[in-house]
Amino acid sequence: MVTSKGKLEKLASLVILVYLWVWTSWNYIPTVASNHLKPGDFLNSSSQLLSKNGRYRIDFSDTSFDEVDTGFTYLQICDREYGGYAIWIAKPNQPFSSNNSSAVLTLDDSGELKITCQGGEPIILYSPPQAINNTVATLLDNGNLVLQEPHPNGSTKKLLWQSFDYPSDTLIPGMKLGVSHKTGHTWSLTSWLTNTYPSSGSSSFKLEWDPKVSELIIRRGEKVYWKSGVLKRNKRFENIAEEAQNGYEYIIVSNEDEHYFSYHTQNGEKDSVAIWNLMFNGDLKDANQNFIAKASNCYGYNTDGGCQIWNLPSCRHKDDVFVPFTGFFNTSSFGLVDSNNSLGISDCRETCWNKCGNDDCVGYRSRFVKNETACLINYRSSSGPFIESADGFPYFILKNSQVDHKGTKTWLWVSAATVGALIISCAGIISLVRKRRKAQKKTTSNAVLDLVSFYGSVDAIELSKEKNGHDINVFSYASVMAATNNFSSENKLGEGGFGPVYKGKIKMGKEVAIKRLSKSSKQGSNEFRNELRLISELQHMNLVQLLGCCVQGEENILIYEYMPNKSLDFILFDPSQSKLLDWRKRFKIIEGITQGLLYLHKYSRLKIVHRDLKASNILLDENMNPKISDFGLARIFTQEAGGNTTRIVGTHGYMSPEYIMKGAFSAKSDVYSFGILLFEIIGGRRNNNLYDPNCPLNLVGYAWDLWKEGAGLEMVDPSVNDSFIPDQVLRCIHVALLCTQERPVDRPSMSDVLSMLTNENAVLPLPHRPAFYFRRMSNIVAKESLAKSEINSRNDLSVTDLQAR
Repeated sequence: MVTSKGKLEKLASLVILVYLWVWTSWNYIPTVASNHLKPGDFLNSSSQLLSKNGRYRIDFSDTSFDEVDTGFTYLQICDREYGGYAIWIAKPNQPFSSNNSSAVLTLDDSGELKITCQGGEPIILYSPPQAINNTVATLLDNGNLVLQEPHPNGSTKKLLWQSFDYPSDTLIPGMKLGVSHKTGHTWSLTSWLTNTYPSSGSSSFKLEWDPKVSELIIRRGEKVYWKSGVLKRNKRFENIAEEAQNGYEYIIVSNEDEHYFSYHTQNGEKDSVAIWNLMFNGDLKDANQNFIAKASNCYGYNTDGGCQIWNLPSCRHKDDVFVPFTGFFNTSSFGLVDSNNSLGISDCRETCWNKCGNDDCVGYRSRFVKNETACLINYRSSSGPFIESADGFPYFILKNSQVDHKGTKTWLWVSAATVGALIISCAGIISLVRKRRKAQKKTTSNAVLDLVSFYGSVDAIELSKEKNGHDINVFSYASVMAATNNFSSENKLGEGGFGPVYKGKIKMGKEVAIKRLSKSSKQGSNEFRNELRLISELQHMNLVQLLGCCVQGEENILIYEYMPNKSLDFILFDPSQSKLLDWRKRFKIIEGITQGLLYLHKYSRLKIVHRDLKASNILLDENMNPKISDFGLARIFTQEAGGNTTRIVGTHGYMSPEYIMKGAFSAKSDVYSFGILLFEIIGGRRNNNLYDPNCPLNLVGYAWDLWKEGAGLEMVDPSVNDSFIPDQVLRCIHVALLCTQERPVDRPSMSDVLSMLTNENAVLPLPHRPAFYFRRMSNIVAKESLAKSEINSRNDLSVTDLQAR
């Protein structure tokens, strides 16, 4: 017997089911099937395709290796049985930021397969000559993503595109190396720049199949490093070790349509061991770490293991080799610093090997050890002792006269040299410590010169030619005087906490901004060293570029790229100039500052808290693009928690509450300052300069009150007129309120800020009442408070040495 209670429960369950059905019908979003995409389907950052056998997965992910976060995301096919190893990457030279979750792989109704990402150009994988409205993209059980036009009976009518035709650095069974005679398309592997970065260039290694003689080759540019030799009667390549070929069956196809090499495993062996990977140094390995080829052992004079002969540089001889050394170049021995992070360790080796003359290269290493990019080159004329360090593994050239082919004497020599180097290093370290203690009593200029020397600068009277990377040029004092017309008042651009800034012209008429340290400023001395140390390591379109420095007696000078539109405060807070900034330009400036801060906090090699973000430290180029400047107060942080200090530095009105009260700083301190800056850009007024007796004492409180009343648009600078987009302005105000919340944990990260500002569909959390929310008690009290504030604080000057409570 069914009770009335049971009937009610059944009825309730039915109502719930009907509700869920209606809800899903209204909120349906096309999703991907288990292993394929049909027209209208998509693959986004939170979904994936799996092959039917479950072995292969395609999704959006990064290429992190050994805890190195590249900050980039790629569309990848991964082998789940081999630890998620990426066997294929779509367009490795076109990555997008890993914080951007808008990347989508779509197959549209015309048959076009592409990757779209908000803020970037579409990446086209396949576009048909004419629309095809019946296509399907399928991830096959062999790891191949294929786009095909199916026949009504279920078979393939036409293969349109496949990932196997565009391999990256990995070869698996079923892939080809060779050439299609019909289309001219070639199949080859291309090495990554490093273990972490899939991007490649003209200097990357390539594994190819030579159809003329039917052999595998590894080349770098036009130079062939290694050849496999032809396939012998035992079906083995003559220059590949026997143990590395066990279990493989090679396939060579040659006809009028194509000529290619492929392979698979014998005797039912698992194909997971048959992964071949072309390493960034030119070596070819399989999944068991067997060497198929060792191109890194090829110097141009030896033929062992398939190495090829080529012309040697004049300073290199038979049996010269690079020998790894567990140590670090002495700082005084830096000859050339190439900080271009598009260069890998193989580029450093090639540069060193080919450098001959009076200053022939004797050693090299990566400048950025963790990701193995950029180069430090050691010249013979500047070579010094090696200092033992865990920071990296440099290589130096062991000359042929030092090589004993019997082996024993060579390693005795190397051991003796190593021990000797260690002894010299220890003595050098002791001496260095003593010198540094004495150096504390020396002038600022000597300390700065040491710092400049450490970062590999070159003596330069003028910046005679453009330099790639971050090399610091040392200018002569005479050239700086000439560039600024003896620091004339006509050349003066402004004054900051550091000292005056002048406009100058150096050789070839290049305009620069020259910042001169106030001679009596001890603080400025520290800021000079800090800025020189930090900004030389940074490169981003929204950070100002440091071109060089000058040290002469008590004079410490920094030379920057010139920004013709000066600083943001110069335009933003001027009633007539502010009209130049319509809403479109203001939002562009907001986005640029966001990108620059995100780089500092997350994507730069050094994670940096700026600590003095304000309108006067945002410079504008000729196109009103913003560039963050003045890193004198910046600090490196190694963890999210940041750090603490008893020396509070920053600018009134921009400093976060936890920093003022406790001396605690973190990335969230910059987020707070960014929120204040956002209010100022929207309102066209300084945070602490509100004169309306009916308003709170600052922009933060003013914005909070307007937002609660639903009148946020009243905050917009009248100079903007009607050019603004209401929803975009309200979103900016909302984000600024989130950034200025009292507790750091409640504030968003800069990656969240970027997502909230650029994604119109993002749901924003409700903010708590902001920090430093002050209401006016009376007109008289307000005026007295404002007058006192104007006496004790200037909104465009940095302040230091406040005592934290």
